[in-house]
Amino acid sequence: MRTLRNHFDLLLFLVSLILLGAGAVGWSFGVHRWESLCWVAATVLGMVVSVAWVVGSLRERKLGVDLIAVLALVGALAVDEPFAGAMITVMLASGRLLEARAASRAQRDLSVLVERAPRTARRVDPDGILEVPVDEVRRGDHLLVGPGEVVPVDGHLTATAVLDESSLTGESRPIDRIAGDTVRSGSVNAGSPIHLVATSEAASSTYAQIVRLVEQARAGSAPFVRTADRIAIFFVPFTLALAGAVWLLTGSAVRVVAVLVVATPCPLLLAAPIAVMSGLSRSARVGVVIKGGDALERLAKGRVLILDKTGTVTKGEPEVIEVVTGDSAWNSEELLRWAAGLDQVSPHVMAASIVKAAHRRGVALQMPESVTEEPGYGIEGRVDGHLIRLGKAAWILTDGTPDWMGGARRRAALNSWLTVFVSVDGLPGGVILLEDPIRPDARRMIESLRSAGITRTVLLTGDRSDIAQSVGTLVGVDFVQADCDPAGKVRQVEAEATNGSTIMVGDGVNDAPALAAAGIGVALAAGGATASSETADVVITGNRIDSLAEAILIAQRSRTIALQSVVVGMGLSLVAMVVAAMGYLPPAAGALAQEGIDVLAIVVALRALTPGHRHTVTLPPTDAALTERLFAEHAAVLPVVEQIRVVADSIDTDSASLARARDLLQRIESELLPHEHAEEHDLYPRMDELMSGPHATAALSRTHAEIDVQAARLHRLLGEISGDVAGAADVTELRGLLYGLYAIMRLHNAQEEEGLFSLLRRNGRIAPTGVAKTAP
Repeated sequence: MRTLRNHFDLLLFLVSLILLGAGAVGWSFGVHRWESLCWVAATVLGMVVSVAWVVGSLRERKLGVDLIAVLALVGALAVDEPFAGAMITVMLASGRLLEARAASRAQRDLSVLVERAPRTARRVDPDGILEVPVDEVRRGDHLLVGPGEVVPVDGHLTATAVLDESSLTGESRPIDRIAGDTVRSGSVNAGSPIHLVATSEAASSTYAQIVRLVEQARAGSAPFVRTADRIAIFFVPFTLALAGAVWLLTGSAVRVVAVLVVATPCPLLLAAPIAVMSGLSRSARVGVVIKGGDALERLAKGRVLILDKTGTVTKGEPEVIEVVTGDSAWNSEELLRWAAGLDQVSPHVMAASIVKAAHRRGVALQMPESVTEEPGYGIEGRVDGHLIRLGKAAWILTDGTPDWMGGARRRAALNSWLTVFVSVDGLPGGVILLEDPIRPDARRMIESLRSAGITRTVLLTGDRSDIAQSVGTLVGVDFVQADCDPAGKVRQVEAEATNGSTIMVGDGVNDAPALAAAGIGVALAAGGATASSETADVVITGNRIDSLAEAILIAQRSRTIALQSVVVGMGLSLVAMVVAAMGYLPPAAGALAQEGIDVLAIVVALRALTPGHRHTVTLPPTDAALTERLFAEHAAVLPVVEQIRVVADSIDTDSASLARARDLLQRIESELLPHEHAEEHDLYPRMDELMSGPHATAALSRTHAEIDVQAARLHRLLGEISGDVAGAADVTELRGLLYGLYAIMRLHNAQEEEGLFSLLRRNGRIAPTGVAKTAP
């Protein structure tokens, strides 16, 4: 339907322009019958389509400005001014065409959701396993779901299972379920084949509800309302009143027609769409695709920002943060090399993270041999002559879990981290800790959005409350709602609508209903096309969330310029109407004057193509290269920071503990401090110039001074300990000093990544992120 309308608008414009031109050719050669025939035909054509537009507006109970065009066209024929009528038809056709192009938006469709929805299920019958259409599944049926398959209907498990519920909750971690637990349709079997008993039919299952939520939210979306229609409420009655007054006072039909001709609101139909189109073009340049003028207008009005946690505030994929070795015989570098070597052949999402961590540390990997994998439990194989096992603790360890492994597990549970246990030749080797880290630029992104007009920020997540609250505090949102499923997200979006026009940002299938329910839906599509990008009104094509602030500013500026162009055009039209009413502007001249007004309004509208205010700091090439080099050094010394904690945890009075502490001091003085000094002397002065003035990095400089002081104290304390044995008091002092230095370094690094090194991402520079912070 939309394609047919676009073709019709283009055809109307071409035909009206040809008729106008053909009449002009007849006029120039003195062929007045041909001239009149062409211009009258153009006028009649304009009358027909204008009447159709008016009828359509009346059916929607709206009084459109097209009514003025109908009266002007009829009047032009009545007073024998066909040229004016032909000009009006061309103006209307061109305005309609531009408006259709500007307001055209990508159709929301459910293709991704529909394609992913299971169409068959494997039912376990007395005669065996039978594959049936999913619509034939009934409550109480016993079903079999193979590895990697989507659960077709809701049910409860008859045995343990490992499920990927990211399409429902947005959380990337696999979930362990025990017999009797409820499993929802749309989950993916991430382990061995599972058996379940259906508790719903396909039409009432969780996944089907997601599809319906999207459809309902789409149905409730307000249609695009043209600027012209809003102004018409006042402009149409005023024009008719003025034309009526001219008729009563002068009795001149020519003056009445002249008033109607110059009142034809082409600035409304031309200038505003051009400003909108310019805004769409500008936003695309910053990596944000806005699907049409309606979406741009709603984005400009957005005041409440609602963020899904995973993939928007966090990176959306786990990263290795530490390799805990405890009292095992192998160091973390060896364990990471062996684990990554084995994981090269595993499709698991955490395997990819471990391999990536090893590559970023420059670790050379060997291909494993004799690899076997137990879905949902782990993987084993031979690497570098050792039998390596990775996976759950109960699977890799047969003689119980050592205390140090239990401590690592408790730390992981406290911080909502993922754990991968490692055994070497049947002995406990280590624990690899992974997390979905907060984006370094998340807090700055929130601040940029506030300065762009956002008055309230809300964080939604399927994670538990304590973890969600800590993330919300770190990024600086106003409100956090945890334990959200798709329906809960929709309810929260609807509730936030009372606080202002809502903007929902998400990146997963589970976010699609909330995106459709919000005033404006924004999808992050860096990870690939999903149902969220299909449903959303705005799609961020890159991985820079802060570009949304730029897009909001562009939308606001485009909307302002569109209104300015309308005001300028309509203001001049009002002046021309008064002049025409006084008899100084005949219809033909009025049509030409209206064209001049149109050109001026378009020039005003084209200002939307020029750059406006930007939030981002642009790094000159030399400064970008310096920042990139120091960020690479920053990533390289992160293992030294993690080693501080490892040494603090294991410090004791024995000679081995003191040796580790002295080795750590040597690395701090030879690797860590030179890097911090280079930042202080080379990077910070340039950042002060580029950012907010001479004190922009003052707090970071103060932290550098504190790091120097703590390192000097550590040097003094170790120097004062004579021999290879430390006293209990020395150990207490040393442990406190190390923990304090570790806390300072973690905070300092987070501030640098958030404030300085995030400039690399906003300037499109490629920089290493998520470096594996393992302690040797």
